[in-house]
Amino acid sequence: MDFQNLDRIKAFDELKGLKPASIKELLSPKRIASSWVEAGASLRYNWAAMPIDEEHLRVLQALSDEAQLIDKYRALLDGAVMNTGEGRQVLHHLARGQVGKPVIIDGEDKRAFYEQELSEIKEFAQDVRSGELVGSTGKPFTTVVQIGIGGSDLGPRALCLALKGWAAFKKIPTLDARFISNVDPDDAAQVLSEIDLEHTLFILVSKSGTTEETLTNREFVSQALQAKGLRPIEHIVVVTGKDSPLTDRYNTLDSSLFGNGVLTPFFIDNYIGGRYSATSAVGGLIISLAFGYETFQMILSGAHQADVQALNPSIGENAALLDALIGVYLRNVLCLPSTAILPYSQALSRFSAHLQQLDMESNGKSVNRDGEAIGYPTGPVIFGEPGTNGQHSFYQLLHQGTDIVPLQFIGFRHCQSDQDVTVQGSTSQQKLNANLVAQIVAFARGKEDANANKRFGGERPSSLLFANRLTPELLGALLAHYENKVMFQGFLWNVNSFDQEGVQLGKVLATNVLKGSKEDPVLKSWAKIFGL
Repeated sequence: MDFQNLDRIKAFDELKGLKPASIKELLSPKRIASSWVEAGASLRYNWAAMPIDEEHLRVLQALSDEAQLIDKYRALLDGAVMNTGEGRQVLHHLARGQVGKPVIIDGEDKRAFYEQELSEIKEFAQDVRSGELVGSTGKPFTTVVQIGIGGSDLGPRALCLALKGWAAFKKIPTLDARFISNVDPDDAAQVLSEIDLEHTLFILVSKSGTTEETLTNREFVSQALQAKGLRPIEHIVVVTGKDSPLTDRYNTLDSSLFGNGVLTPFFIDNYIGGRYSATSAVGGLIISLAFGYETFQMILSGAHQADVQALNPSIGENAALLDALIGVYLRNVLCLPSTAILPYSQALSRFSAHLQQLDMESNGKSVNRDGEAIGYPTGPVIFGEPGTNGQHSFYQLLHQGTDIVPLQFIGFRHCQSDQDVTVQGSTSQQKLNANLVAQIVAFARGKEDANANKRFGGERPSSLLFANRLTPELLGALLAHYENKVMFQGFLWNVNSFDQEGVQLGKVLATNVLKGSKEDPVLKSWAKIFGL
């Protein structure tokens, strides 16, 4: 395989020579019907409202082939070292199904390791949900609270919120899933004020076992439990790395951390980055506890189907690949610096926040895999909110602002719950989807008006991810689609999408502040403002 910068790939030079197609001129019923690409698990991608034509597609396919994107994906699956910054393999795909050959690292079959953790999660979740395992006063758990930040919070939180309506519709017994992430004490205080500690199980998630915010919130919770006369060891489990300070491999946990230790440990490893960890124990434990292990298995199945679909070398049959390629065209040829993710589903209210971390932490890089500066834009700024709320917030800029912002809509034919109401001849879901359709067309075609204030230029690109209904399986496919899109774009930009050194400097300086900023008068001056 040949890893080279985007601007050294011949097909990219050809792509730069192509003028963007007119969305206004090309958008037609025939184009809409012919622009669907499979993403796996009944998820489909439509690019009809993008500024590309058949010639663009030909060159994008050539770009994918020349950059060996599928070969690089296969190498990642087979255990090649793709995290060059940390010298590690990248194994989040392996945690949800084998699509490559067995991966042996550190003398361990990693597929077997992940399967063992799934087995442990399944058994533990069944014990909790059945009432066999109870808290320190003998009362069953009705609430589960995850303590973690970044990838230990955003992905799992987004998935849990997305499953609530589906679980209610299916009448699945649930535990109330809550999250504490921010080191701001008001976060933990608010969550603790709303729950009954006797009925609450806490999940501490820190792969390294050293995450300052998480360990601080751990102590907050531990003290709250003890103040209620509860034994933390019977209310806290941990998800961590086998070599973290929270555990001595698979044996004894450091009991000093909680006074009396924790109930049980679950393990992840350094080959799955936090933002890619929602389908590992990081997301799997809380989902299995809150909604049942079978629900988590459906998520894994959908993600696996999307992973397999992403192996197809044809961009006409590989939604993640085509989505990535079009995104690079928008970013590096049309020079558009941001992308809005717009789910028309309240269940996905925190999904854009998760994708913000996934994309910006992965591809927000200015050096290539070898540490050399690159001279072209990489990851875009990602933002978004659910429709139709966003329409009454930032869509003004999207429609008539000076910057063109590519849009990605996510929509479903049916709502999760089937609980709806008809008002003025249409249901709420019909109104929601009518707004989605209207926005795609409005952004594409615009509107002429003698009054410049009411004129819409149009030619604003958008794509659509669409399915019949948001189910756990579909949710898994949606998650994996974006993970694979980000991966392919990282390969094209020749960056390491699997480390995050950009988050480390602030941590180091914060530690310096807390130690008195003795050798840095600038830090000390700012710290004095806050009484530090």
